[in-house]
Amino acid sequence: MRRLVFLLGVLTALAAGAYVLPGGSILRRMTDGRDEVQPATLRVEGTYVFSGPAVKEAAAALGLPADRSELVADGVILLKVPGRCRVELAAPEGRRLVAVQLDERRRVEGTEIPALSAAMSQLCPLLTVRAQSEARDIVEQHLQRLGIQTRTTSLARFGGAVAYVLGEPEEGNPQFWVYKDNFRPARVRWKDKAGVAWDVRFIDYTSPATGEWMPRSVEVWRDGQRAVRFTAIKSDPRASLPEKLFAL
Repeated sequence: MRRLVFLLGVLTALAAGAYVLPGGSILRRMTDGRDEVQPATLRVEGTYVFSGPAVKEAAAALGLPADRSELVADGVILLKVPGRCRVELAAPEGRRLVAVQLDERRRVEGTEIPALSAAMSQLCPLLTVRAQSEARDIVEQHLQRLGIQTRTTSLARFGGAVAYVLGEPEEGNPQFWVYKDNFRPARVRWKDKAGVAWDVRFIDYTSPATGEWMPRSVEVWRDGQRAVRFTAIKSDPRASLPEKLFAL
């Protein structure tokens, strides 16, 4: 009898662990959860580190020599709900670059850096969404434009944590990953029209530097190689961000 009870307990635990929420429920919990912790504006100061082929692109944009394995630049990320984001970066003795995105539209002051644009393309729709009746639909439509099959879900591990995966689970397919424990965006994988594979990763929502509303690090990988990593040093959730900063 004890063995039978133990076996039933194990089977019940396995069945519970195997259950995966449908895509709509995952997205709804993600958008509802953001409204609980998300400030209306956020200024994040940190460091950009470019590597691989992105070094030459960043060096050309900032007017710096490209003969190095990594290029480091200071900068900020500005977020304003809903749908506004702005990134700024500069290096000593180099030029300054500014990129602004409002919904799906983008403006760049200077030479565009593809890896930076890839980061913005996911930061804006995923981290500046306001919980409302249509918020889940807005995010889902964004993901579907990337080719992600949002009705297909599975589980995987990312950085030691369990995550829900929306999209076909096979390697190379467009996917959206959401941390299972807190329903925060974890990863977006897709291919652009030129066939370039992008992977934007959101890492560490527990840092005192950013709190729960922004990951401490944002990484962009291109064709399996890391192109840029932004690491936050400090943030201000009460920053005054005039609308003119996000003008297109």
